[in-house]
Amino acid sequence: MNSKGIETLLKKVKKGQTSIPDALRFLKHLPYQDVGFARIDTHRTLRKGYPEVIFGQGKSPSQVVTIVKKLVRLHPLVIVTRVDPPMSRAVKKHIPTAEYHETSRFLWVGKFPKASPKRRVLVVTAGTSDIPVAEESMLIARAMGCSVDTLYDVGVAGIHRLLASMEKLEKARVIIVVAGMEGALPGIVAGLVSVPVIAVPTSTGYGASFQGLSALLTMLNACASGVAVVNIDNGFGAGYLAALITKVQA
Repeated sequence: MNSKGIETLLKKVKKGQTSIPDALRFLKHLPYQDVGFARIDTHRTLRKGYPEVIFGQGKSPSQVVTIVKKLVRLHPLVIVTRVDPPMSRAVKKHIPTAEYHETSRFLWVGKFPKASPKRRVLVVTAGTSDIPVAEESMLIARAMGCSVDTLYDVGVAGIHRLLASMEKLEKARVIIVVAGMEGALPGIVAGLVSVPVIAVPTSTGYGASFQGLSALLTMLNACASGVAVVNIDNGFGAGYLAALITKVQA
C-alpha cells in the first residue's frame, strides 16, 4: 500500500465507511508480514515509492508462490526476478494471470504503468550474449514507468555500429550499457553523451574474464565522466537506478 492508499483508508474511517477494527486488521500487516521463512516488506512502497521485488533465485517455488500471493493483495504489480521455468509454472498454477519472460527470467503479476515519454531510458549491449541481463534491466525500468528503447550488439569489435546509432543515444535521459568480455563499451558511450551512463558487467567471456570480474574492473576504471557501475549481471539494479534517475529528472 502506498501513502494514497493509507490516506483513502483514513478518510473512509472518518466518514464511517470503514470501521476502526477493520482498519486495524488491515494496518496490522504494516510494515511487514512474517510468513516464517520470510518477512515480507509491505511498507516499502511508502518508503521507496515502489513495492518490494522478489528475488527468486535460491528460493523454492512454494516460497515464491506464498510471497507473491501475499503481495498481490496489496499491490497492483508484483515482480519476481531470476525465475526459472519450473518456478514460473508453479506461480502460474496458483496465479494464472502471471506473465513470464524467459530470456530475462522475469515474472510479474499485474499491469505495467503507462510509460512516460519524459523518462526515456536506452539499454545498450556490447553483444547478443548480453541480452538476458539487458532485458532484465529493460523490464524493471518499464515496470517503474519508463519509456525504454534498446540498442543491441554494438560492441567495440565493430564500433561503427554504435556510431551509426547516435540519434538513439542522444534522445535518452539515462543509458544502461551492458557488456562482458573486456567491458570497454560503457566508457566509450559515456564519452559520446551528456547523460548518466549505468554500466553493467556481465559474466560473458572466456576464462580470463573471470566470470565478469575483468569487465567490472574496466568499468570501475573508465576515464569518461558520468559512469556508475552496478554488480556483475545485475540488470535489475541498473534498471531500478535508471528509473529513479529519470523520476528525479521528470
